[in-house]
Amino acid sequence: MTQQLDIIFSALADPTRRAILAMLLEDDMAVTDVADPFAVSLAAISKHLGILTSAGLISQEKRGRVKWCKLEPDAMREASVWMQAFGQMDAIDLDAFEEFLKVELK
Repeated sequence: MTQQLDIIFSALADPTRRAILAMLLEDDMAVTDVADPFAVSLAAISKHLGILTSAGLISQEKRGRVKWCKLEPDAMREASVWMQAFGQMDAIDLDAFEEFLKVELK
């Protein structure tokens, strides 16, 4: 589980890849359509798509002569469950904690 989480979070660390995932929320897209809004080469977008595919966040399939990308929403489930575990804790009042430390450390 940890290795897969590392791969997913590594893929999500890049803003271009996050933007691609957001675009794919709408619908499947051809690789060339994915590349359109970005000021980088098609080869660079293909590398980003390869990383997203390796992480299992998207799938790619060839339809005729066009390669299509599809979001795989279940792939984020493990990461989502892991992150939600942190939501179980109460929020920490950092100002109050800082005051507490000032008093205790004097």
